[in-house]
Amino acid sequence: MEFQTLVLTYFIVALVVVIQPGKSQNGGGFVERKGTHFILNGKPHYINGFNSYWLMNLASDPSTRSKVTSTFQEASQNGLNLGRTWAFNEGFLQISPGSYDENAFKGLDFVISEAKKYGVQLILSLVNNWNEFGGKIKYVQWAKERGQNVINDDDFFIHHVVKEYYKNHVKTVLTRKNTINGILYKDDQTIFAWELMNEPRLNNSGRSIQNWIREMASYVKSIDNNHLLEIGLEGFYGETKKQLNPDSLLVGTDFISNNQIPQIDFATIHLYPEQWLLGSNETTQRAFVDKWIEDHIQDANTVLGKPIIVSEFGKSSKSSGYSIDKRDDYYKKIYSIISASATSGGSCAGGIFWQLLSQGMDSYGDGYEVILENSPSTAQIIKEQSTKISNIKQ
Repeated sequence: MEFQTLVLTYFIVALVVVIQPGKSQNGGGFVERKGTHFILNGKPHYINGFNSYWLMNLASDPSTRSKVTSTFQEASQNGLNLGRTWAFNEGFLQISPGSYDENAFKGLDFVISEAKKYGVQLILSLVNNWNEFGGKIKYVQWAKERGQNVINDDDFFIHHVVKEYYKNHVKTVLTRKNTINGILYKDDQTIFAWELMNEPRLNNSGRSIQNWIREMASYVKSIDNNHLLEIGLEGFYGETKKQLNPDSLLVGTDFISNNQIPQIDFATIHLYPEQWLLGSNETTQRAFVDKWIEDHIQDANTVLGKPIIVSEFGKSSKSSGYSIDKRDDYYKKIYSIISASATSGGSCAGGIFWQLLSQGMDSYGDGYEVILENSPSTAQIIKEQSTKISNIKQ
C-alpha cells in the first residue's frame, strides 16, 4: 500500500511539473521585463547573441538544412544564448497577401525547433524596411497591383490596406502551429521576442511612424502577450536630439518617443560607424561608438526605464585597414561597455553581433561574417563574454 501511494504521489508531482504554466521541461520560461532588466524564472537575464538572417531560407532546402543545425551547435558551444533572424521573406515565405509557401514555413518551424534543442532563444523579425527579402516595398506593390492608390514606400506605414496586409502576416506567424513540435509560435518559449520591423525608416523624415508602431505593437500584444516586443530600431533620435545622430541624420524614427510606447518592452540600437560616417578616420569612428552606446544606455536607464540591446554590430573585412586583430579589439570594446552596464545594474542586457555563418556559406558573406571554427581568437572573445554575462549576479 505504501509503495502504491508513493508511486501515485510521484505521478501527481510529475504531472504538475509538466503542466505548470510558463515553464518548459528543460527549465526554460518566457523572458519577462521588470524595469530595466530582463527576468527569466525570477532572476535577471542577460544575453550574448548573433544575427543569422538566412536561417529559414537554408532550413527550407534539405541540401542546406544541416547548416542551420551546425550554426546552432557552434553558437551553443560558445555560450551564445540568443539568435536574431527573419520571420519574413515576401515572394518566398509569403507569396502574395495571405498566401504562404508551406515548405518555407516548415523551414522556419525547423529553425525554432533546432534552436530549442541547443538552448538558443530567438528574436524573430516580421518585415524588412529594405528591399531585400521583399520588404515594405513589396507590400506597397501588392496594394498597387490590386488597385489601391499608393504613391511610394512610405505608404506602408499609413495606407489602411497595406497595414491590413502586415497585420495578417503578424497573425499568421504568431498563430502558426509548428509542424515539428506542435507548439503555436505564440506559446513557444524558444522565442525571446518579436521585432516589428528590421530598421524602420521613412523616405520623408517629416512623417512620423509613431502611430504605426503604436497600432502594430497593440495588435501584436492582442494576439500574444507572452512574448517581449521590440521595434527593430537602429537608434536614430528625432528632431530634438538629432545632433546625436551621425551627421545629424533624420530617418523618421525617434529612439525616445518610439520606445516610450507602453507595449514596447525593450529598446535596440545598431552600430555601423564605417557606413554612417563615410570618409571619417578610425579615431572619429571609435569616439562615435563610445558615445552612441553610452548615450542610448543612459536614455534607457533614466528616460525609458527599459532594457536595451545592441542588436547589430560588427567589423567589416571590407573596411580600410581591416585585420582580425582589429575586429577582435572592436568586439572587446563593445562587450566591455555592455558588461560594465550590466554588472552595475544598468539597462544594457547584451549584444548581438552581425553575422554568424557556418562553414561553406561564402555566398552569404558581406564582410561582417564570423565563422567561429575559422576564427579561434574571435570565438574565444565571444565565449568569454558569454561566460561573463552568465555569471552576473544582481
